[in-house]
Amino acid sequence: MKSPFKKVIGIDPGKGGGVAILTDKTIQVHPCPREVKDMAILIGMCLKDVAPYRVKVFLEKVWAFPTDGRAGSFSFGCNYGQWQGILSTHEIDPVFVTPKQWQSHFEIKKGLPKPIRKKLLKQMAIDRCPETKKITLKTADALLIGIYGVEAHLSHKRELPWVYPRKMEKAL
Repeated sequence: MKSPFKKVIGIDPGKGGGVAILTDKTIQVHPCPREVKDMAILIGMCLKDVAPYRVKVFLEKVWAFPTDGRAGSFSFGCNYGQWQGILSTHEIDPVFVTPKQWQSHFEIKKGLPKPIRKKLLKQMAIDRCPETKKITLKTADALLIGIYGVEAHLSHKRELPWVYPRKMEKAL
Protein backbone atom coordinates (compact mmCIF):
# COMPACT_ATOMS: atom_id res chain seq x y z
CA MET A 1 0.00 0.00 0.00
CA LYS A 2 1.46 3.33 -1.01
CA SER A 3 1.20 6.45 1.11
CA PRO A 4 -1.33 9.04 -0.11
CA PHE A 5 1.12 11.79 0.79
CA LYS A 6 3.32 13.35 -1.89
CA LYS A 7 5.34 15.55 0.45
CA VAL A 8 6.47 15.37 4.03
CA ILE A 9 7.57 18.48 5.86
CA GLY A 10 9.60 18.31 9.05
CA ILE A 11 9.71 21.50 11.13
CA ASP A 12 12.03 22.34 14.00
CA PRO A 13 10.17 25.51 15.06
CA GLY A 14 12.85 27.44 16.92
CA LYS A 15 14.51 30.55 15.48
CA GLY A 16 17.63 28.39 15.25
CA GLY A 17 15.62 25.57 13.69
CA GLY A 18 14.75 24.65 10.17
CA VAL A 19 12.38 23.13 7.67
CA ALA A 20 12.89 20.02 5.56
CA ILE A 21 10.73 19.12 2.56
CA LEU A 22 10.88 15.49 1.46
CA THR A 23 9.40 13.91 -1.65
CA ASP A 24 10.11 10.68 -3.48
CA LYS A 25 12.56 12.60 -5.71
CA THR A 26 14.04 15.45 -3.68
CA ILE A 27 15.01 16.74 -0.28
CA GLN A 28 15.22 20.46 0.45
CA VAL A 29 16.39 21.98 3.71
CA HIS A 30 15.95 25.57 4.82
CA PRO A 31 16.88 27.42 7.99
CA CYS A 32 13.86 28.78 9.82
CA PRO A 33 12.92 32.13 8.31
CA ARG A 34 13.21 35.08 10.69
CA GLU A 35 9.95 36.78 9.69
CA VAL A 36 6.48 35.24 9.83
CA LYS A 37 5.75 36.40 6.26
CA ASP A 38 8.80 34.47 5.07
CA MET A 39 7.62 31.42 7.00
CA ALA A 40 4.28 31.68 5.19
CA ILE A 41 6.01 32.11 1.81
CA LEU A 42 8.10 28.99 2.43
CA ILE A 43 5.02 26.89 3.23
CA GLY A 44 3.25 28.40 0.20
CA MET A 45 6.19 27.36 -2.00
CA CYS A 46 5.97 23.85 -0.56
CA LEU A 47 2.32 23.65 -1.58
CA LYS A 48 2.62 25.20 -5.06
CA ASP A 49 2.58 21.85 -6.89
CA VAL A 50 0.55 19.67 -4.53
CA ALA A 51 -2.76 19.89 -2.71
CA PRO A 52 -2.52 20.44 1.06
CA TYR A 53 -4.26 17.12 1.76
CA ARG A 54 -1.34 15.36 0.02
CA VAL A 55 1.17 16.95 2.45
CA LYS A 56 1.95 15.58 5.90
CA VAL A 57 3.68 17.90 8.35
CA PHE A 58 5.58 16.77 11.43
CA LEU A 59 6.06 19.69 13.82
CA GLU A 60 8.31 19.36 16.85
CA LYS A 61 6.24 19.94 19.99
CA VAL A 62 8.16 22.32 22.18
CA TRP A 63 7.77 24.05 25.52
CA ALA A 64 9.75 26.35 27.75
CA PHE A 65 11.89 25.16 30.63
CA PRO A 66 12.23 26.99 33.96
CA THR A 67 15.91 27.58 33.15
CA ASP A 68 15.05 29.38 29.88
CA GLY A 69 15.11 33.15 29.91
CA ARG A 70 11.80 34.98 29.64
CA ALA A 71 12.57 36.70 26.34
CA GLY A 72 13.89 33.51 24.76
CA SER A 73 10.90 31.48 25.93
CA PHE A 74 8.48 34.10 24.61
CA SER A 75 10.23 34.22 21.22
CA PHE A 76 10.33 30.43 21.02
CA GLY A 77 6.63 30.17 21.87
CA CYS A 78 5.72 32.83 19.31
CA ASN A 79 7.58 31.00 16.57
CA TYR A 80 5.87 27.72 17.48
CA GLY A 81 2.45 29.38 17.39
CA GLN A 82 3.21 31.12 14.09
CA TRP A 83 4.00 27.79 12.42
CA GLN A 84 0.72 26.38 13.74
CA GLY A 85 -1.20 29.38 12.42
CA ILE A 86 0.42 29.23 8.98
CA LEU A 87 -0.31 25.52 8.67
CA SER A 88 -3.88 26.07 9.82
CA THR A 89 -4.50 28.66 7.12
CA HIS A 90 -3.66 25.93 4.59
CA GLU A 91 -5.93 23.46 6.43
CA ILE A 92 -2.96 21.30 7.41
CA ASP A 93 -3.15 19.57 10.78
CA PRO A 94 0.42 18.79 11.78
CA VAL A 95 1.47 15.73 13.70
CA PHE A 96 3.08 17.02 16.89
CA VAL A 97 6.23 15.10 17.74
CA THR A 98 8.19 15.51 20.94
CA PRO A 99 12.00 15.55 20.82
CA LYS A 100 11.95 12.33 22.87
CA GLN A 101 9.78 10.59 20.25
CA TRP A 102 11.87 11.34 17.20
CA GLN A 103 15.24 11.11 18.92
CA SER A 104 14.31 7.72 20.43
CA HIS A 105 13.49 6.52 16.91
CA PHE A 106 17.12 7.23 15.97
CA GLU A 107 18.36 5.68 19.24
CA ILE A 108 19.95 8.89 20.54
CA LYS A 109 21.22 8.34 24.07
CA LYS A 110 19.54 10.30 26.84
CA GLY A 111 21.53 12.81 28.84
CA LEU A 112 24.07 13.84 26.21
CA PRO A 113 25.23 17.45 26.54
CA LYS A 114 23.43 19.62 24.00
CA PRO A 115 26.50 20.49 21.85
CA ILE A 116 27.44 16.82 21.53
CA ARG A 117 23.84 15.78 20.81
CA LYS A 118 23.47 18.49 18.14
CA LYS A 119 26.71 17.42 16.38
CA LEU A 120 25.59 13.78 16.51
CA LEU A 121 22.20 14.66 15.00
CA LYS A 122 23.84 16.72 12.26
CA GLN A 123 26.15 13.84 11.35
CA MET A 124 23.24 11.41 11.37
CA ALA A 125 21.30 13.65 8.96
CA ILE A 126 24.36 13.91 6.68
CA ASP A 127 24.81 10.14 6.77
CA ARG A 128 21.16 9.60 5.85
CA CYS A 129 21.22 12.15 3.02
CA PRO A 130 24.86 12.45 1.93
CA GLU A 131 24.15 14.35 -1.28
CA THR A 132 22.27 17.14 0.47
CA LYS A 133 24.88 19.89 0.80
CA LYS A 134 23.15 22.38 3.11
CA ILE A 135 22.60 20.26 6.21
CA THR A 136 23.58 22.45 9.14
CA LEU A 137 22.95 22.50 12.87
CA LYS A 138 19.84 24.54 12.01
CA THR A 139 18.40 22.11 9.46
CA ALA A 140 19.51 18.69 10.71
CA ASP A 141 16.74 18.29 13.31
CA ALA A 142 14.05 19.26 10.79
CA LEU A 143 15.36 16.70 8.32
CA LEU A 144 15.44 13.97 10.95
CA ILE A 145 11.93 14.91 12.12
CA GLY A 146 10.73 14.50 8.52
CA ILE A 147 12.50 11.15 8.14
CA TYR A 148 11.07 10.04 11.49
CA GLY A 149 7.60 10.98 10.26
CA VAL A 150 7.94 8.86 7.16
CA GLU A 151 9.51 5.88 8.88
CA ALA A 152 7.35 5.83 12.02
CA HIS A 153 4.02 7.06 10.65
CA LEU A 154 3.81 6.58 6.90
CA SER A 155 5.86 3.50 5.98
CA HIS A 156 4.01 0.22 5.93
CA LYS A 157 5.50 -2.94 7.40
CA ARG A 158 8.84 -1.23 8.02
CA GLU A 159 9.57 -1.06 4.30
CA LEU A 160 12.26 1.37 3.24
CA PRO A 161 10.47 4.69 2.97
CA TRP A 162 10.70 7.06 0.06
CA VAL A 163 13.03 9.42 1.90
CA TYR A 164 16.07 8.12 0.04
CA PRO A 165 15.49 10.15 -3.11
CA ARG A 166 17.37 9.72 -6.35
CA LYS A 167 18.24 13.42 -6.58
CA MET A 168 18.89 15.94 -3.84
CA GLU A 169 18.28 19.67 -3.98
CA LYS A 170 20.21 22.33 -2.17
CA ALA A 171 18.44 24.94 -0.09
CA LEU A 172 17.22 27.91 -2.08
